[in-house]
Amino acid sequence: MITTSIQPLEAPSPAYICPLDQACSYLEAAARELKLDQGLLQILSHPRKVVTVSIPVKRDNGEIEILAGHRVQHCDVLGPYKGGIRYHPAVTLREVSALAMLMTWKCALLGIPYGGAKGGIALDPKRYSVGELERLTRRYTSELIKDIGPSVDIPAPDMGTSAREMAWMMDTYSVNVGHAVPGVVTGKPLSIGGSLGREMATGRGVMIIVREALADQGKSLADVRVVIQGFGNVGSAAALLMHEAGAKVIAVSTGSGGVYSETGLDIPALKAYAAENRRSVIGFPQAIPINNAELLTLPCDVLIPAALENQITEDNVNQVQAKIVAEAANGPVTLVANQALEARGVTVLPDILANAGGVVVSYLEWVQGLSYLFWDEERVNRELEHLMVQAYHQVIKHSKIRQIPLRLAAYTLGVGRVAKALTDRGLYP
Repeated sequence: MITTSIQPLEAPSPAYICPLDQACSYLEAAARELKLDQGLLQILSHPRKVVTVSIPVKRDNGEIEILAGHRVQHCDVLGPYKGGIRYHPAVTLREVSALAMLMTWKCALLGIPYGGAKGGIALDPKRYSVGELERLTRRYTSELIKDIGPSVDIPAPDMGTSAREMAWMMDTYSVNVGHAVPGVVTGKPLSIGGSLGREMATGRGVMIIVREALADQGKSLADVRVVIQGFGNVGSAAALLMHEAGAKVIAVSTGSGGVYSETGLDIPALKAYAAENRRSVIGFPQAIPINNAELLTLPCDVLIPAALENQITEDNVNQVQAKIVAEAANGPVTLVANQALEARGVTVLPDILANAGGVVVSYLEWVQGLSYLFWDEERVNRELEHLMVQAYHQVIKHSKIRQIPLRLAAYTLGVGRVAKALTDRGLYP
């Protein structure tokens, strides 16, 4: 029996906010601020290449299922494409295109010689066995074999994928070219060329940016109450690092619900509990239950959305009580909600800055893989700290000089650098 997960196009629900439309709105705002030529804006608005492949996978029961896999390569004017591979039921081509565009600006903002890309397959990894996931990952990689490579496009883990999937991708690519190529992906296991510090990198980057923003307000992490939506790789790492720095993390959540403690959660104990309960925090004995909607509106100093996009919208933005919102996820605050927060004086630390720690350490892993010279974790963290702090202060300076919000300042820096490189390189032919 043959089944397919490729669904017919349907009209989105009225509440749906298209991530690509939102990404283009931010680009257009930056273009107006920079007074970019319309022709240049058109180039930056469109991905250079969009690849969609069919992925036949044999299920353990013998049935064949056809999945759709995407890879969008937005712009490589600064260097090879870079971006994660996402396994999630909500993956769409428009979402992947938006995330590829955001990755372009993120890399440029951090001064990393990459262009933006993103890939994904619309599936729920929990519904597939390890063997099925390996087979579909290897087939997806083989279908993209001409479009990826250490000097072409370097995938990395994202939502629903991990070092395990990157190992399968590296092995598939290496077998096809006839020799080991550690630089074809990042986020790999340490045994095959992964980097120390990679697992905590995105969460560490979030912590660094929040710490710097608090310092500008005359505060430290030890002075604040933190709420984190999402307790996966990013959210749990940020929670642990902030807890260790003295912050009081009062609430965290996963997709199924969250937990709250007025006196602060014991994050190491909560991490251990989640590890034993399929990554769920529900039922943690030292806290009371709370749902995701309630969590976003808790009184706190710092709110960190570290789950999915479109979490703070025009429907709930007026109930958000945080003084700082740090976007650990991609696009968790909608355009309208962002404007409302800025109008109220809430500091919004944009995703292309706040969650850039992952791509920074991916870049450091790639450099190590190409040179076959590997660093200790202290050096990796030191290099990450330098690039994150430097980018933060550049955004702050740019914001003050232009008298614009932090998000627009971050976008004008990233977009401006890509536009300058494109202008300098010229248009071929």
